[in-house]
Amino acid sequence: MYTSINEFVGEWNQEMESTQKVFDALTDSSLQQAVSPEDRTLGRIAWHIVLSTPEMLNEFGIKVGAVENATTVPTSAKVIADTFRKVTADTIDAVKHQWSDDSLKEMKNVFGMDMPKAVTLSLLIKHIIHHRGQLTVLMRQAGLKVPGVYGPAREEWSQMGMEAPVL
Repeated sequence: MYTSINEFVGEWNQEMESTQKVFDALTDSSLQQAVSPEDRTLGRIAWHIVLSTPEMLNEFGIKVGAVENATTVPTSAKVIADTFRKVTADTIDAVKHQWSDDSLKEMKNVFGMDMPKAVTLSLLIKHIIHHRGQLTVLMRQAGLKVPGVYGPAREEWSQMGMEAPVL
């Protein structure tokens, strides 16, 4: 649980930088990749991350504007990535200006559950990490190079002068 806004911002910046690398590696054609016909496509999951961030913030009591043209998943990976970049910056700005270190201890009813505001911010990051993992699997299925997040991706080992671990 966060004890300061700066602590949240530090983790937010780190996790969103990794998520932005994933978004920036998407291609227009990859957006249609799906696990099955009944599940979300890669593009739909990416757009869900973009849209749900301001939605969750508003649920937490942090006022941010909704994403424009939200009802249609863009067919451009660049549009999705650029919109995520804006949402990420808007999130930092809103949290810094609307909440304080002391307010993180306050309780908030979110999705029918009472929790400290600090926990809601952690929930937001975990939600994005969860869906980022889904994106990386679909990226592999779509034939894309997956950027390393918490360590090197398969293709990045050689850039470090090492061989990728044997499966």
